[in-house]
Amino acid sequence: MSDITPDEVADLKGLNCPMPVLKTKKALDKIEGGKILQVDLTDAGSKSDLPAMIKRTGNELLEMTEADGVYTFFIKKKLA
Repeated sequence: MSDITPDEVADLKGLNCPMPVLKTKKALDKIEGGKILQVDLTDAGSKSDLPAMIKRTGNELLEMTEADGVYTFFIKKKLA
């Protein structure tokens, strides 16, 4: 369990590529810069796809954990 407290949570469990990446980007677009988004998903391909998108968009991956087939990402949105 992470010590990070998210400002928003996106439950994307059960979705397959490319939906987790697209919906994560959409969720990031809705929050203010500096806020933290928690994303929960089950698509194993997202383990590499999501960090690549986060880096490409200039946001920060704070932490990624895996438990019982659920991947949890904590993403800090870049400041505008």
